[in-house]
Amino acid sequence: MARVKRGVTTKKTHKNLFAKTKGYRHGRKNLVKMANQAILKAGQHAYAHRRTKKRDFRALWIIQINAACRLNGITYSVFMKALKDNKIDLDRKVLSQMAEQNAAEFTTLVERVKVATV
Repeated sequence: MARVKRGVTTKKTHKNLFAKTKGYRHGRKNLVKMANQAILKAGQHAYAHRRTKKRDFRALWIIQINAACRLNGITYSVFMKALKDNKIDLDRKVLSQMAEQNAAEFTTLVERVKVATV
């Protein structure tokens, strides 16, 4: 049986590995073992952070809605309860965009909800 030399395959594998670690510091970019560990760890962080990103954005939307509500003399919790009671189905993302980009429309929404709850 003929002997198989694996230099070409190994070189290709290492080249692909180093392409993924481009921009990393020290041995993590140019030592095979460390680069491989760095890629595995980066993948774990990427997986976890794709999930935490959703939490972070929801928290940001709540903060933005609360700030806009307080400018109109109402708190976030009271505002959200009033929206539910009046069967206004707007999610937090839309509400935060409305508060940021269309402050006048958001103010009218808050006033409409205030009148309905009182």
